[in-house]
Order: sequence, then structure tokens, then C-alpha cells
Amino acid sequence: MSKQVIIGYSGHSFVVLDAAEKAGFEIFGYTEKHKQAKNPFKLEYIGFEGNSNFEGWDNGFEFVLGIGDNKIREGITELLTLKRESLLTVIHPSSNVGSKVEFGAGTFVAAGTSINPMVKIGKAVILNTGVIIEHECKIGNSVHVAPGAVLAGNVKVGDRSFIGANAVVKEGVEIGSDVIVGAAAVVLDNVQNGSKIVGNPGRII
Repeated sequence: MSKQVIIGYSGHSFVVLDAAEKAGFEIFGYTEKHKQAKNPFKLEYIGFEGNSNFEGWDNGFEFVLGIGDNKIREGITELLTLKRESLLTVIHPSSNVGSKVEFGAGTFVAAGTSINPMVKIGKAVILNTGVIIEHECKIGNSVHVAPGAVLAGNVKVGDRSFIGANAVVKEGVEIGSDVIVGAAAVVLDNVQNGSKIVGNPGRII
């Protein structure tokens, strides 16, 4: 019997589950605060990992992250690390991954994504549908790059930052931690921690 479990079972998790199935995973169960009425992948409810009496620890499970929110995903990753549980990376088979790419545990690479050589990706990162990550980019932990976004070569993105759908980041730009880049924004200059940037060309708001 499979020992693979997804954490979270709505919205973003369905995209992860679809990719996991296509990549040959056999996820049998999910965790949530409550048993979900909607169960499209016919998974078994095994409880909530945030409860003190959660019975999923020390059972040989391998966990997959199905959480879209960066800070929540980061907290769950820290909990799994503390519990010394196994955290899997899911890569959709239609994605293109170049040579010498490094992945942190718990990362998700969606369909149609292209990651070029010598990219370093942190833990619990989401690279959503159709994202392009060019050569030598460095992406921190718990980052979410939304569908269709493009990071040109040598871009750096700090922890927990969000890059909106169809945004473009110029080559060599450094984006700090906890930054929000709006959908379709064009980022031409470095962005400080905690900033919000929108528009073309991008401006801080």
C-alpha cells in the first residue's frame, strides 16, 4: 500500500495531485482540518497534521505539499522537518528541467514549466503552470511563481515572495523576501523586502 499523503485537499492541491499521478506517485490520503465533502481523487482522510493527537507521524508516510499560501506552507515544512518526516518534490513530466538544477524538499513544478541550467530552488517552492526560469536563477524557500511568469537569467528571489501570473523579471534583478509582484508586472530594478510592485514598468505601491 502507498504511504504517500498530501497536506491540503482543495484548490491548488488538485493541480499537485494531477501532476503527482502523471509522475507515477500513488497518493492514498490527505490531511485537512476537517474531512472534505469534495473528494475528486478518492483519497482517505487521515486527520489534521496541526492537531496534537495526529496519528500520521512516525508511520513511514511520505508527504506532499498541497498548500498555496506561502507562509502556511513554510510553517508546515518547518513542522515536517521538526518531526523528521519525508517531504517529496513533485515534478510534472511535461516540464523541462535543465542540467545542474537543484531542488529543495517539497517543491512543486507544474505542467509546461521550463527550468534552465544551474538554477537553485529552495524548499517548498511552487513553480506553477508554464513558468520559465532562466539560467542561474536562485529562488528562496516557500516562494510561489504563478502561471506564465518569466524570470530571466541570474534573477534572485527571496523567501516567501510571490511572483504574479505573466509577470516578467529582468535579467540580474534581485527580489527580496516577502515581496508581492502583481500579475503581468515587468520588474526592471531590484525590489526590497516586503515591497509590492505592479505595472509595466513595475512601480512600488
